[in-house]
Amino acid sequence: MGMTHPPIIRKASEGRRIGIVGDVYRFLATGKETDGKYAAFEAIVPPGSGPPPHVHSREEESFLVLEGEVTFKLGEERLVAVEGTFLNMPVGSLHCFKNESDKTARLLISFAPAGLEEMFFEVGLPLPDEVELAPPPSQADINKLLEVAPRYGVEIKVPQE
Repeated sequence: MGMTHPPIIRKASEGRRIGIVGDVYRFLATGKETDGKYAAFEAIVPPGSGPPPHVHSREEESFLVLEGEVTFKLGEERLVAVEGTFLNMPVGSLHCFKNESDKTARLLISFAPAGLEEMFFEVGLPLPDEVELAPPPSQADINKLLEVAPRYGVEIKVPQE
């Protein structure tokens, strides 16, 4: 078996960064770099932030809490994931996470196969290196995500007020 793509090495300050739904995602590996096998990114999740409940029809998604704590909802189950906790969401599972603490959390997130990162690139806001926080999402940002997600096989369950 020959190498199909070169090794990927990213230092702590490197990687394409985007702001999405108030979080900052730093891309460590994209499908273009892994022959579509998987994608991985670091997520900086400020207090109160996190994506709405959603279901992936194509990819497994895994999470490793690197710093802080994040509350996950898996279907109806709630779980407070502290530093060092690993979770994997199977294809088709309803899940979301939110930082309900008062400290910023940091996660390593990956999904396989790759492809969903292209959705983030499409709807996210490119961030220059010196910007540490993403702006909170506007209604327009949220609408754009809701509009684009189905093309990537993602169903977003908007909370009914």
